Amino acid sequence: MTPNRPLGFASIMLFSAACVMSSPTAAMTGCNQGDEARVWTAPLAPQPGDPLEVFAVATDSGLDGVIVTDPAGQTARLRSLSSGGPPWSQYGTVFRPSQGTYRLEAMRRGQIVACSEVRVGGGMSDRGSGEWDLATEALYSAWIEHLFNAPPEQSMRFESLGPVLRDPTQNFLFNYLGAGEDNRLPAQPDCADLPYILRAYFAWKLGLPFAYRSCDRGSSNSPPSCQSPTVKTRFVDALVPLSAFNDESRAIMNIVHSGSGRTALRDDDTDFYPVPLERASLWPGTLYADPYGHTMVIVKWVPQSGQRSGLLLAVDAQPDNSVTRKRYWEGNFLFAQTPSAGAGFKAFRPLVRSGASGWRQLPNSALDGRSGLPRYSTEQGAMDPDAFYARMEQLINPQGLEPAAAYESTLNALMEQLETRVASVDTGEAYMRAHPNTVVAMPSGPAIFETTGAWEDYATPSRDMRLLIAMKVLEALPQRILRFPQLYVLHGESAAGAASRIEQLHAQRLSERSITYQRSDASTARLSLADLYARRQALEVAYNPNDCVETRWGATPNSPDAATCGRHAPREQRTRMERYRTWFRETTRPPR
Repeated sequence: MTPNRPLGFASIMLFSAACVMSSPTAAMTGCNQGDEARVWTAPLAPQPGDPLEVFAVATDSGLDGVIVTDPAGQTARLRSLSSGGPPWSQYGTVFRPSQGTYRLEAMRRGQIVACSEVRVGGGMSDRGSGEWDLATEALYSAWIEHLFNAPPEQSMRFESLGPVLRDPTQNFLFNYLGAGEDNRLPAQPDCADLPYILRAYFAWKLGLPFAYRSCDRGSSNSPPSCQSPTVKTRFVDALVPLSAFNDESRAIMNIVHSGSGRTALRDDDTDFYPVPLERASLWPGTLYADPYGHTMVIVKWVPQSGQRSGLLLAVDAQPDNSVTRKRYWEGNFLFAQTPSAGAGFKAFRPLVRSGASGWRQLPNSALDGRSGLPRYSTEQGAMDPDAFYARMEQLINPQGLEPAAAYESTLNALMEQLETRVASVDTGEAYMRAHPNTVVAMPSGPAIFETTGAWEDYATPSRDMRLLIAMKVLEALPQRILRFPQLYVLHGESAAGAASRIEQLHAQRLSERSITYQRSDASTARLSLADLYARRQALEVAYNPNDCVETRWGATPNSPDAATCGRHAPREQRTRMERYRTWFRETTRPPR
């Protein structure tokens, strides 16, 4: 069940059907999809000379490849990009297909496990059952992984979801309907909207229903609760234009919010249900809802290999609509047990037919795993943060990590978080430069973390809280080694010795790693990691876009670093920020 090492899309788009061979299907008379494997193609109406994309997906085990038989009867193995699972997939492209019928066979150990035929020129691809069955859910997961695939070390950040969906090398469903429908697709969800918009987009292309609920935001003593689902069937068995998807997207973004994913783990009246903390249940496309309202979507597992740490990659959207791929670690995936939220990993609640024309979401009691989909589980609700993070570390690095490798992986994750904050602060600066003499209104109390308008778009209280947590996590790694030595490969070294060695490594790295930002006068400033740790107290009140960029990076008043600062938040806002400082110092979000 170990995924193959991923390849970049720059490579895959050079592949073509090659290696002509005698057909293993010569004696085969039928061509049928398998129970746990299926071959999908795009676009819906393939044309001669235009690329025919092929996605073979399986939920039981890996695939060896795809065999293509062209209209002339010549057979070739499709060069493909392999992804581990579940679900497992093979993706490739038949370039310049000729008119006629192509036969596509997914192979495993010399056996055909799924077969599809598609007619190029005058034919239609198999669009699926029109229901969210196992095969469709598996394609959804594989599509999400493919959409955000790139070498793990490559940074992926986009101004919004739109550029991702408009990229034909990433999006298997780009112009799937053949109407140029993606060429001007806007797609600008924030973090709560992102999983819903991805789901609705997929439903639009595959002719599926989708659902969402109106929920409240809960209180300090109870998680959000939701109303009955709004089930949309506009796309079912239909080919509808971009305007229809835009209409439905706006409706979704007007209803869902940060409370939509934080519902109680045992609640049936929700859009998502909690799944077990096991690799078989955490498919790409799974949501992570943290206790404070932020959501992320799993996009890829990268297996541990030798001394290289394994990775769990996810994407999130920000209030400014930017979308970024990030690695799992404690600084990104906040976890806590709180009466105001049901936090953890969750999957979309399945939507099934009910009667002749109706649809319903399945209750928790029906999600027992027998359908092949991840089962319902409340195990996350019984975990404290230490147990949760230890369990996730075991999933990501089942062989354990040498302490220095664990430190470097955590350090790299912190640096990713800092670079993302550089972009967020720059976005706020651009807004303030474009709106001189503007004062962004600051909400009161806990609302600084959840609001609308310019404060939501350009202030960074939630991001800064996460940054301060992340800095604590890196600094505390030696103590973690002492507490959980079983998570590390010590090679006979004592936990105390390993912890001391990592303390020395941390002191060295503090001066070696840095970020740069643009000052108010357009000059460039460099801050080492040591500088940022020294500025932690200032970073507790550095989230206000009314302050200059120097203040937002922790420059203290009257210091040389603050000499280029020309803008300050109003006194009344600064006074309130001082009252809220304890939240950031203790890195604990206040109750609503």
